[in-house]
Amino acid sequence: MSPTDVRTAVTRISDNRNRHRAILVRVNEMVGRHKGEVERSLKSLDAKDRPSVVAKAVSGRRAELIRETDEARTVLTRELERLRRSVQSATTHYRSPVQMLMRDTLGSERRSRIMQQIAGSGAAELASLAEFAAATGDRELAAALCGRVADLPRGSRPFSAAELADVMCGELHRELSQAMVEAERRVLEALQEEQEAATGKGNPQRALEIAMLKRREQEIGAYGHDDDDADESEDTTASDEIPAA
Repeated sequence: MSPTDVRTAVTRISDNRNRHRAILVRVNEMVGRHKGEVERSLKSLDAKDRPSVVAKAVSGRRAELIRETDEARTVLTRELERLRRSVQSATTHYRSPVQMLMRDTLGSERRSRIMQQIAGSGAAELASLAEFAAATGDRELAAALCGRVADLPRGSRPFSAAELADVMCGELHRELSQAMVEAERRVLEALQEEQEAATGKGNPQRALEIAMLKRREQEIGAYGHDDDDADESEDTTASDEIPAA
């Protein structure tokens, strides 16, 4: 997946996750209204019997709504899982700025020529060329230099290939790294809410994974994220997904 492909997949995950949440929000709203109606209709019932009757009525209405929205939710969760697998398969190609830099210039004739030209260059010349590559944003020169210093003993390397690659690809690497973590978190959140809606309880291990992914997003810090990812406006999509009360 190209960076654009990753961004597109993450956007689709976000949209589907919000649509899934909107369905469940709408279900809860309808259950809440039903509960109020039942409580008002049972005012004349003995106070000690009323709670259990209300609870049964609410439970039945919730189960009914969950069944009615099952198809729409299943379509969304299946698509989320598919997109999740696609993004996960791409993570191996974006492990480090060095990897991204070397792949980006793979097959470049200019890079090959530069590597031949600097094959006998000393430490001072290599360091100077690295500064020039960083200043000009020359990825082919930077990739050739990273390849050259990789052949030198660690203690004799005049510059850090990782630092040079970070100048070239670091910003994009951090953006994509956070996007991939975000994609995983959003899918897990949807699956957690789906399980809670269907069974009444979530998965503690999954809840821990979600918390760790949120923390990882904040650590990367390529761009901000809202803990409450679904905008209130997204809830309006629910009217297209489930029947009216």
